[in-house]
Amino acid sequence: MKKDLNTIRHSASHVLAQAVLEFFPDAKLAIGPAIDDGFYYDFDLNGQTFSPQDLDKIEKKMRQIIKQNQKFEKYEEDVDKAIKYLKTKKQPYKLEMAEDLKKEGEKKLSFYRMLAPDGSPRSGGAGKHKFVDLCIGPHVGFTKEIGAVKLLKSAGAYWKGNEKNKMLQRIYGTAFSSEQELTEHLERLKQAEARDHRKLGQELELFADNSDVGQGLILWLPKGAMVRRIIEDYILDEYIGRGYQLVRTPHIGNEILFSTSGHLGFYKDGMYAPLEIDEEKYYLKPMNCPFHVKIYQNSPKSYRDLPVRYTELGTVYRYERSGTLHGLLRVRGFTQDDGHIICRPDQLEKEIADAIELIKHILGTFGFNKFRVALSVRDPKNKEKYLGQDSSWNQAEQALEAGIKKVGWEYKREEGEAVFYGPKIDVKVSDSIGREWQLSTLQVDFNLPSRFKMNYIDTDNQKQEPFMLHRALLGSLERFFGVLIEHYAGVFPVWLAPIQVQIIPVGADFIKDAQKLAEELKAENIRIFIDDLNETVGYKIRKAEKQKLPYVLVVGEKEANGKILNIRRHGSRETEEMSRQDFIEKIKKEVKEKK
Repeated sequence: MKKDLNTIRHSASHVLAQAVLEFFPDAKLAIGPAIDDGFYYDFDLNGQTFSPQDLDKIEKKMRQIIKQNQKFEKYEEDVDKAIKYLKTKKQPYKLEMAEDLKKEGEKKLSFYRMLAPDGSPRSGGAGKHKFVDLCIGPHVGFTKEIGAVKLLKSAGAYWKGNEKNKMLQRIYGTAFSSEQELTEHLERLKQAEARDHRKLGQELELFADNSDVGQGLILWLPKGAMVRRIIEDYILDEYIGRGYQLVRTPHIGNEILFSTSGHLGFYKDGMYAPLEIDEEKYYLKPMNCPFHVKIYQNSPKSYRDLPVRYTELGTVYRYERSGTLHGLLRVRGFTQDDGHIICRPDQLEKEIADAIELIKHILGTFGFNKFRVALSVRDPKNKEKYLGQDSSWNQAEQALEAGIKKVGWEYKREEGEAVFYGPKIDVKVSDSIGREWQLSTLQVDFNLPSRFKMNYIDTDNQKQEPFMLHRALLGSLERFFGVLIEHYAGVFPVWLAPIQVQIIPVGADFIKDAQKLAEELKAENIRIFIDDLNETVGYKIRKAEKQKLPYVLVVGEKEANGKILNIRRHGSRETEEMSRQDFIEKIKKEVKEKK
């Protein structure tokens, strides 16, 4: 039977620790979990770091251990006896974990030791160490069940993820059931490296970050800003066309607003320190929703006014630790395509279904057609943990599930994963090389309507609390743009490309002809760039190819004096002749169809 990958990878992390101790017998062991696509283990080397050569010999030793087919054996110890044992082994991090578990009330702790197939202790051949690790498991039965392993890199990591703690050395690796699966995975990693949005963002002059500006604060360069504007225009047109009303809100808000919303109570650690203005405190907004609530409350609402749908490209600011920042994917200032739907109970199912259909349509337009959804619902055995009435929760969960089924998405119902204020769905998409990205969220909220005392007047002239839905379709424009860069490997389709056509004059004598053609194309809203530098045509074509521009037009005597253009498409060595009008219509068609 095929073993679970998490079990294989967790077992591989133990093999890694054993191998490291072969070469660094004084290393202190921290933690070694399985993670998405692999595993890692943290070590304290007392100031040393792992070199690439170290990783090579450690990986070789791991393969030897796997080949020896050592046995994983679990046993338990009384917690005090376990603590005493760890003190003798001089493993301070394992000791700290054991003491923490004792404080949490654990009476026994579990360990795994690795034995030779005949049952005798073994450390990989030398016999110096009987490898034992504090661990809850699970693990494979024998090391040969691990299959194939590969160490990927080493990096620094703080103990318990806290920068106030000591910096440890982390080795990342991956493991699969077979060499073939490992080879396929490594090929995907190679492709992913070539698509890294941070690298392409610089090469294609799309965005930058600058230490003088601040960590996690993105500078949108002209080409990137153009793509962003195209994305913004498209999604806002879609939203407004489907009944959303465009709103705008400030970047800062009074302390009173965030106290009422609960952000200061629940999310203060993720907010920036307040600004003191006129003896009042103001905060950079971490979310747009409290402002949208106030817009809703700006005038009384009756049942006839609902549903109300607001949308905003609102920039928010959240504190993220510097070690977690990652290009466009994890930043401190970002713009959300926020949507909030406020509706009556009888409108809820249709509004959810329409919102999910919109998510599918827009993400499909950007080239994402494989979806997987997590439906987070409350724990039915612990209803007291959640706000809201039973009937409202049941209606919301059923409506979310019905909407997912209507569009035909694969989904997993996850009991107990809902936040305390409502159920939600999270939408993951697969990119062009099969990686999954979590993009859209649709969240029912029983918290803000209650906290802000939101209401509408029903048919009996009574106040009723509405349902409120949060909908972030792209998530954040920064993160979505980073995902798009990697999805397309920087080769944007014509409708998204910051420059659609590059015109290359064959020498100074044809610059005016190139400019005339450029004006003709610009009049048709085609984005162009003229490369009139004193360089060879071949070099300019190679530059355009590196910039991944969709079309290149070379303008010489033939093109200047006639209506036929010589067209080169990105990625093709061949050129194609086409009339000017046909070329214009071709681009306009590609833009309209958003291929």
